Amino acid sequence: MGSLFGTDGVRGVANADLSPELAYRLGRATAYVLARHRQRPPILVGRDTRISGDLLEAALAAGILSTGADVWRVGVVPTPAVAYLTRELGAAAGVVISASHNPVADNGIKLFGPDGYKLPDALEEEIEGLASGAMTEIPYPVGAAVGRILPCEESITRYLEHARRTIRVPLSGLRIVVDCANGSASRSTPQVLRELGAEVLPLNCEPDGLNINLDCGSLCPGGLQQAVLAHGAHLGLAHDGDADRLIAVDEKGCLVDGDRIILACALYLKARGELAGNTVVVTVMSNGGLHRALREAGIEVRETPVGDRYVLEEMRRCGANLGGEQSGHIIFLQHNTTGDGLITALQLLEVMVVTGAPLSALAARMESLPQVTRNVHVRDKEGIVAHPRLREAIALAGRQLDGRGRILVRPSGTEPVIRIMVEGPVPGELEAIVAHLEEVVRQVAS
Repeated sequence: MGSLFGTDGVRGVANADLSPELAYRLGRATAYVLARHRQRPPILVGRDTRISGDLLEAALAAGILSTGADVWRVGVVPTPAVAYLTRELGAAAGVVISASHNPVADNGIKLFGPDGYKLPDALEEEIEGLASGAMTEIPYPVGAAVGRILPCEESITRYLEHARRTIRVPLSGLRIVVDCANGSASRSTPQVLRELGAEVLPLNCEPDGLNINLDCGSLCPGGLQQAVLAHGAHLGLAHDGDADRLIAVDEKGCLVDGDRIILACALYLKARGELAGNTVVVTVMSNGGLHRALREAGIEVRETPVGDRYVLEEMRRCGANLGGEQSGHIIFLQHNTTGDGLITALQLLEVMVVTGAPLSALAARMESLPQVTRNVHVRDKEGIVAHPRLREAIALAGRQLDGRGRILVRPSGTEPVIRIMVEGPVPGELEAIVAHLEEVVRQVAS
């Protein structure tokens, strides 16, 4: 992987690291690589609610149009909607302008191939190579051969109809608080839940371009927990800014993370004979309690590096239809080709309705091992992770745990941070280990 693309596309501070010039060049390179063998190929472009979306969308679209490809502009839509519609509508590619759960100053560009899957490394590297060079091989057509922007906002209804079809029961009688992080699902998720019969209490569903992910959504669920209790709701649901994640809150106000959602859905699908390969794919960040609960249920667990692209690659390789991350990136491969917060919510709600179990009971099927995590902001995350002093400190901490837990120190794929996670039986010991590793990171970085 080159220097532009991380585990989830190109990200940076909008109008600085991720400049309109770079967006233009990425638009030209993407259109050339993915659409050069088609006659006037359309590329579908969606975005989240960030104020910088207009700027980057205009630049990216100009780059695409300059190659002779058309842009199907779908407007503000969830990332999984772009993945689905790219495949459903027959586009040459899909592009999402979003930085997901990141702060408003950031933005990003994610690419999907015509099959709705994120691009393989080789294609991303080809696009990056072109965007970083002179691009002399990419033509500039003129006259009638120049591309056009074709508004396509109404196509979101096709995605929402598809999402509704994935649940087999009505939601009548359920009261649900929905926190959409003032992001791209602020209209769509409440709409679908209401159409299925639920009483919906929207929270952080009024985007203004600046409030996306601001003290809300799946990364900041405290307000959702309070709202569930205040309104006597059956549960709360929280997305991130582009709605490819889902975190839940049970009727008691307790957080239900991606690991517990995966377990509830895996057990339900297994009982119905619908868990493909009797296998679930998770990442190294998943709690050891999830591994234990799945194995006790006779379900095979496959483990990957952090990142939903790696989860998806393994799912496709081994034929699994369920996989995901503790963060709430969960993939139901029979329904969509990427993490999908709305579809995940509907699958979890089906489990609740069919089993008659409250969310607290479903979540209680997993006993979590204590985990302590910390994010340390740095400049050279790759260099610091490889530094001998940090590697030595990690090895020493591992000997201290002596097989009673595990340590994971890794560079984030989407932010300039190093993530430290320590899991084991004694919380105080974990805190001390994390504090020491954090101090070593800061010393190495200084």
